[in-house]
Amino acid sequence: MSSVDITVVADANEAAQLVAERLVEQVQAGGSIVLTGGSTPRRAYELAAALEPDWSSVELWWGDERCVPPDDARSNYCLAKAALLDRLETPPKSVHRMEGELGRDEGSREYRLELMDVDTFDLVLVGLGPDGHVASLFPDFPTLDVTSRDVVGSEAGYEPFVDRISMTLPRLCNTRELLFLVAGADKADAVTRALAGEPSRQTPGSLARSTEGATRAILDRAAASKLS
Repeated sequence: MSSVDITVVADANEAAQLVAERLVEQVQAGGSIVLTGGSTPRRAYELAAALEPDWSSVELWWGDERCVPPDDARSNYCLAKAALLDRLETPPKSVHRMEGELGRDEGSREYRLELMDVDTFDLVLVGLGPDGHVASLFPDFPTLDVTSRDVVGSEAGYEPFVDRISMTLPRLCNTRELLFLVAGADKADAVTRALAGEPSRQTPGSLARSTEGATRAILDRAAASKLS
């Protein structure tokens, strides 16, 4: 497994600021960005929209989604729409939403079709659950073994307990940069296992590494507190 370039900052706000700046760099360079959900990414999206209101040079994708309507508060798309898309002066070239409302089977089929002609992503943003999950790939779930498809449906392995749609590990890792954004003391054990431990199905984040470039992590001090 490739090494991870780790940056530790004081708090979640500073982590969000750094990620916002990285998103803006990619927007200005053009290409493809894969978004994630979560409160810290939400702040990063708000800051990125303020820094660069023209996203017309990039395509947006999602690494995972909950099987709920797009206006449901649990939806990763809903979060990004409010924090990012609705704040832009010029929208992205294209927005590839996972249709969670179709259910995990039909929704994952539709997204696989949408990804058929897509090669390497430019930037994939991921979080990390306290249990070590990444996207909606949960510890010891059979979805971790799927290598022949880009997208899978899954039962929930963590709150909120609704079905999920997720990119598979090979699809997430086929990127020029895989960027972890993690904040909070409740993630400290998972951070140590995912970023400094041996690759393990018990910690899916430990299996997520860019195969085409760099893997980076931006952590607040609390999340990094158990790294040696």
